[in-house]
Amino acid sequence: MAKAKLEYIWLDGYKPTQSLRSKTKIEADFSGKLEDCSMWSFDGSSTEQALGGSSDCLLKPVFICPDPQRKNGYLVMCEVLNADGTPHESNGRATIEDDDNDFWFGFEQEYFLWDPETNRPLGFPANGYPAPQGPYYCSVGATNAFGRDIVEEHLDVCIDAGLNVEGINAEVAAGQWEFQIFAKGAADAGDQIWVARYLLERIGEKYGLAINWHCKPLGATDWNGSGMHANFSNTTLRTAGSKETYDIICNSFAPVVAEHIAVYGADNHLRLTGKHETQSIDQFSYGISDRGASIRIPIATVERGWKGWLEDRRPNSAADPYKVAARIIKTVKTAKV
Repeated sequence: MAKAKLEYIWLDGYKPTQSLRSKTKIEADFSGKLEDCSMWSFDGSSTEQALGGSSDCLLKPVFICPDPQRKNGYLVMCEVLNADGTPHESNGRATIEDDDNDFWFGFEQEYFLWDPETNRPLGFPANGYPAPQGPYYCSVGATNAFGRDIVEEHLDVCIDAGLNVEGINAEVAAGQWEFQIFAKGAADAGDQIWVARYLLERIGEKYGLAINWHCKPLGATDWNGSGMHANFSNTTLRTAGSKETYDIICNSFAPVVAEHIAVYGADNHLRLTGKHETQSIDQFSYGISDRGASIRIPIATVERGWKGWLEDRRPNSAADPYKVAARIIKTVKTAKV
């Protein structure tokens, strides 16, 4: 009788930034299908999601893929529910209003490979700083690119798991990297980002390195922070054929800056300063090919006759993609087009 290892993954209740949790369930003769993943429970009092006197929280499987790093393994992304089956307050996925999967999302996930011994990014000396930014973006060579073996392993594992990873690159700061995930459907995009984050964290364990998701881990220095740019479209954006339509949708974001910043990741004021390819946190702007704007209109969208997508550059690297997508969808649906 074959036995499968199902790694149930969920988000805890820590604030302001949730963390990944997981545990393994053994199933005999498992089919590999999501519908055959049973509900499970965990001790919510240990994850800031329940009180000790009534600690059961439920895990509802919502996404499954093979686990390439384990024999007969699967990765099962879960929503957290209260004991009565209602969505837990920490459950950002349940807030997404995209039942028909009309919204497509592509997230650009930046992060730092972090050395716990020096408490600095990989590639940084124990004291001081490496050479200033410039040679590290999309870099090649041992003096500029740090941790490629880890990043390549992560890419292979994501592909083997069936995640729709679309690329990787070294980023602007030393020890900083990025991967991109695209999916048709906001919830699916969020599921895949979280599973990809989980895989990267687990690979980091093997190498004795942490993954630093903080948006500005080097503080008030001249080093870039980390973002999770959200590329998005719906049928209207994909078929608009009109600059006016794009203007209306972009302008619908202007009155709700605070509502977006509230779910775009903690400490974003350290990153959204108006420098390092960002707009100030309290300002809103949009522009064609403008990486200093809140929302960038890709040049490809214009060249296709105003048929394409938009990029919200404000979400930071530690943001919950579920909550980011939910807020973007809500705003776009208010646009009178």
